Amino acid sequence: MHTEAIMKNAFKRKRKRTSEAGVSLIETMIALAILLVVSIGILAMISLSITTTENQGHLAARTAEYAQDKMEQLLALSFNDIQSDLTVASLSPSTSGGVGLTAGGSITYGSPSGSYVDYLDSNGNPLGGGSTAPSGWYYVRMWKITDQTTTLKEIDVKVWARSAVNGTSSLPQSAVTALKSNPF
Repeated sequence: MHTEAIMKNAFKRKRKRTSEAGVSLIETMIALAILLVVSIGILAMISLSITTTENQGHLAARTAEYAQDKMEQLLALSFNDIQSDLTVASLSPSTSGGVGLTAGGSITYGSPSGSYVDYLDSNGNPLGGGSTAPSGWYYVRMWKITDQTTTLKEIDVKVWARSAVNGTSSLPQSAVTALKSNPF
């Protein structure tokens, strides 16, 4: 019996030492490697979210703002205006040979129609219009006027940013459409 008691005490001491053992260096290195792999995956997601936020948040919001600005300029013209030149994006339309609300224009990227396009710099300042883009442009605004009836015009405005954060495969853009009726 005495031998049995000694064996039980020895077993208890060994079990006690085992349960008090710390984490080995190998276990720590494996845990750090797993943490590193997870961190790299999270960093890739963070990078993607920053790019998406810049493209879809900032640039798309600016294109929407600039499209709305141009639409407001066009809607401020009288229904029969065929002279105002809004390609300079001035606060008050000039009458230097523009087309006003004459039917025409294009909203196809890369195919600007001279009197129905203007360009803005990266801060939204107007740079002028025309078929040839001026240096330093960052946003392009194009509009199209369609006569639906003799008393109704459809106005389409589309704005693109020159480039996206990760290249030009999917340029941030916005479009606005409105109807203008006569006599308003």
